[in-house]
Amino acid sequence: MADIKDPENTILIELSNGTVTIELLTDIAPKHAERMKELARAGEYDNVAFHRVIDGFMAQTGDVEHGDMEDDFNLGRAGTGGSKLPDLPAEFSRIPHDRGTLGAARSQNPNSANSQFFINFKDNHFLNGQYTVYGRVIEGMEHVDALTRGEPPASPDRMISVKVAADA
Repeated sequence: MADIKDPENTILIELSNGTVTIELLTDIAPKHAERMKELARAGEYDNVAFHRVIDGFMAQTGDVEHGDMEDDFNLGRAGTGGSKLPDLPAEFSRIPHDRGTLGAARSQNPNSANSQFFINFKDNHFLNGQYTVYGRVIEGMEHVDALTRGEPPASPDRMISVKVAADA
């Protein structure tokens, strides 16, 4: 079990092969961390597909509008939506996009992040200063590494449940 120092700011993502534990970087990107907790507590991330998984790069998920595999799922639209909440302003920092970091997915507009996020498979420093880093995997990266690849994967994996550790 991961050494969880702050359960209120730790996310537990249940995948088919195990749990991924993410420490939120509330001091670096407080708005993004708060949004993830809000959507997790509302159950919005449950059953959402990993719609873009690129070997040697990253795994993207979090489209709560089109990515829920139990509610009108459309693989062709997964990755094009967000939540009903407003977009977030960028919270860029000097934290590098290292293996296991959580980044906010967005459109060309730096202030368009909403619910989607990605987990870096390797150090992707070319993303530094361009995408908000707001968490890091502290346990279970092997489960992320095992996700089915594809853009989109033919049979995507999903986040079975996403919870704030304080609520689990």
